[in-house]
Amino acid sequence: MKRMEFLKLSGGLAMAAAAGKSSAQEGKKLHLVSLSFDDGFKKSFIRTAEIYEKFGLSGCFNVTAAGNRPESPIVDDYVSPGQLGDFALWNELQARGHEIMPHGHHHEHLDRLPDEEARKLIDSCLEIFAAGLKGWEAKRAVFNFPYNDATPLLEAWLPSRVRAYRCHGEMINPLPHPGTTKIGTGGFGPGNAEEDLDQAIADLLSLDSGWLVYNLHGLDEEGWGPIRATYLEKLLARLRTIDSVRIVPTARALAQYAGVKKS
Repeated sequence: MKRMEFLKLSGGLAMAAAAGKSSAQEGKKLHLVSLSFDDGFKKSFIRTAEIYEKFGLSGCFNVTAAGNRPESPIVDDYVSPGQLGDFALWNELQARGHEIMPHGHHHEHLDRLPDEEARKLIDSCLEIFAAGLKGWEAKRAVFNFPYNDATPLLEAWLPSRVRAYRCHGEMINPLPHPGTTKIGTGGFGPGNAEEDLDQAIADLLSLDSGWLVYNLHGLDEEGWGPIRATYLEKLLARLRTIDSVRIVPTARALAQYAGVKKS
């Protein structure tokens, strides 16, 4: 199954942005961490948002445009439409300061489709987001490929539609810059991802700077490669004590840090 190939691939509001710029300008270490939660699990996303809010942080949630609809359900071993939220919830979470970004029309394998069909599905996804999510604009968005599977043709075309896209690649990216359009990600599954995530964070912190974009899904027993809610809370608490770390969603990282250069 395609998800198995994903195995072992190798907040951030105004205050965090100011702190990040200060660190970069002074030549200090800067480590951005974006935990990228996919698919739209209602129960898990509500709990994840609560945990992030406990630390004054913004979550990074990537959801399908129509995967919860009976006419276009998600077909996947690790998610069913009955588990998914809708735009009423996404608008609520966005109003609370969290980032909501597209994860396909209905979690389709875009890399397996003819290019024209894949483009139509992406455009439909973006149109639904623009209509359903208050204030949302594609030009500021990150499109998160379902299964993280892209094609060279789609990668070349997408920057004409969105700010950037996330797909398979090195999960530790360079710090964002104005020309960043491709964001690499990695993760672990289908079992618990905590040990792998701990190692990814250790790898990030061993560098002078970098941007870890780690792909997660649900909490506890929900979704592919889950982590425990208790683990997430302890992880965020630990990362908040590290001076060089900024925990920030992907699109916000691009908006806040793309102009930051180390002196």
